[in-house]
Amino acid sequence: MNDDIDFIIDSAEEAMQSAISHLEKQLVNIRAGKASPAMLGSVKVDYYGSQTPLNQVANVNTPDARTLSIQPFEKSLIQAIEKGIMQANLGFNPMNNGESVIINVPPLTEERRKELAKQAKAEAEEAKVGVRNDRKNANQEIKKLDISEDLQKKAEADIQELTDTHIEKIDRILAAKEKEIMTV
Repeated sequence: MNDDIDFIIDSAEEAMQSAISHLEKQLVNIRAGKASPAMLGSVKVDYYGSQTPLNQVANVNTPDARTLSIQPFEKSLIQAIEKGIMQANLGFNPMNNGESVIINVPPLTEERRKELAKQAKAEAEEAKVGVRNDRKNANQEIKKLDISEDLQKKAEADIQELTDTHIEKIDRILAAKEKEIMTV
């Protein structure tokens, strides 16, 4: 019977961890002022008639903290890459030098920083809701088991402890991201 409880708790922990992993992926897309290849993650390029992710048709590098350099695998793609960046509506103004596409990442305004911090907070809240749902599901599974009340309470306490740990982790991740966003 304890195997069932352990399985439910392990499953809940796995689900909570995946909520945190998802949050981390989402936060990478929120730019914090420093140039990062992840900023162009949503850019699609018209590659022989099909919309292809930028990272599949070019190398994206950051020569310095304010510049993105995009080196296409084929020179003929330079115009398509510029067009894809403009269509992604990221607020970037791409320039090409005949060999590659260069983007100067403008510094963030105070208003934009606050907007991005708000977006990060919303992502973190979504992750917390996911963790709480995982707790609820695990507790429901525990209640379905034919076990003593003491065992049930102990299992629910363990699940609550897991929940608290993961919520704290989400808060730490958010605090770090907010600090990154608000640092000029």
